[in-house]
Amino acid sequence: MLAQDAASRIMVALDCDAPRALELADALAGKATWVKIGMTLFYAEGPAIVSAFKERGFKVFLDLKLHDIPHQVRGAAASAARTGADLITIHGLGAGPMAAAALEGVSSVALTEGDRARVIAVTVLTSMDQQALASIGVERDVASEAALLAELACSHGADGIVCSPQEAAAMRQLLGEEALIVTPGVRPAGAALGDQSRVATPAAAIRAGASHLVIGRPITGANDPVAAFEAIVEELVRDA
Repeated sequence: MLAQDAASRIMVALDCDAPRALELADALAGKATWVKIGMTLFYAEGPAIVSAFKERGFKVFLDLKLHDIPHQVRGAAASAARTGADLITIHGLGAGPMAAAALEGVSSVALTEGDRARVIAVTVLTSMDQQALASIGVERDVASEAALLAELACSHGADGIVCSPQEAAAMRQLLGEEALIVTPGVRPAGAALGDQSRVATPAAAIRAGASHLVIGRPITGANDPVAAFEAIVEELVRDA
């Protein structure tokens, strides 16, 4: 894998306040391709924060995990796409009609199919394990639940899914080569797990079939975030 390709696979999760997020973005400009904006940052700053990253040349993954009735998600997806976000999330638990509505929403504000924001469905949060699923009444194992939600969303128009690295290989086989498979829960060897339960190293996640890796604290919490980012790129070039 070439360094440029490796760098484009990493989505830097900016789960912090706006001044720190912009400081990190300025440091990573020209190196990272993607930034991820989650609820913490977006709810604090609104659509303007997406514009700030787009102006700096980044692709933006807007991770709001839309989950509501189809009518609401259709409108919310359209609003999210209007911000300029390149990729947005819905929650797979919203079922097929909600996924279809999200696709309608992003398509309604796109000039062409190639310009529209991509929609991916969250399957099972990487903070959850089998015990957590059982606590909310889900009797299927984690892998089966993730596969069910993934197939349901993609059969209704979603462009891919979010899953843990541990399910990536099965998801690639299930969804095919074109699907986006975005994996949080990625931790370089030796990094703290934090609140993640189902994890893998960056190279292992790519080898398993992930198209993109969401990596936050191992980069943003490092003493030298640029060096941490570059170390992960080097690992992918060497081992993926």
